Amino acid sequence: MTETSEGHSQWYIDRFRALAAEGADLAGEARTLDALLPRGARVLDAGCGTGRIAVELANRGHHVVGVDVDPALVVAAAEDHPGPEYLVADLADLDLGDTHDPFDAAILAGNVMCFVAPDSETDVLTSVARHVRADGVVVVGFGLGRTLTVADFDRHVAAAGLRLEHRFATWDLRAWSDDAEFVVSVLRHDDARDVPK
Repeated sequence: MTETSEGHSQWYIDRFRALAAEGADLAGEARTLDALLPRGARVLDAGCGTGRIAVELANRGHHVVGVDVDPALVVAAAEDHPGPEYLVADLADLDLGDTHDPFDAAILAGNVMCFVAPDSETDVLTSVARHVRADGVVVVGFGLGRTLTVADFDRHVAAAGLRLEHRFATWDLRAWSDDAEFVVSVLRHDDARDVPK
C-alpha cells in the first residue's frame, strides 16, 4: 500500500459511514459484478475497505471474503457490514493457501489499483488472479488522471497472465472511450494452465 497520512483510515471510515447515512448509492460495483456471476458464487473482494461491496454481494447470496491491508478498515468492515469474512493481508503477496477454495470472481474497486505500492501492480493482479478459477473473472475499476494510465494497466494485465474481455467507462457499463475519466475492465485468465479449476 502507498503511504497515507495520519488519520486517513479514520477519515475514510467516517466518509463512507456518512455516505451510507445520507442514503448514497454505494452498491453500483456490486450490481455490476453480480450480473456476471452464477448464484451463490464465491467472491474475493480485494481491497475491501469498509466492506460496502462485500456485504452487498453477500446480501445477494454470494459467499464473500474481503481482504484489505489496513487493519482499521477491516475492523470497520466487520463492525459496519457483518456477514462476509474479512482478512488483513497485502494483495501483492496474497496467499490464502488451503484455507479457501478458488473464487469464481475477484473485484478490485474503489481505486485499489491506484493505492497499491508503486511497481507492485503486476504482483497484485497476479496474486489476486491466482485465487480465481480458470473460468472465473477479475473486475477492476479505477479513476484516470491519478497514478495509473490505461496503457500501463494493460501492460500489468498481460504480465499477470490475464486478458481484457470487456472495458467500460463506468460501473453502470457506459461505453468506453479514450476520453473517459474512469475505467472498468473485465479480465479473464489468458492461459488456463496452472490456474485452479
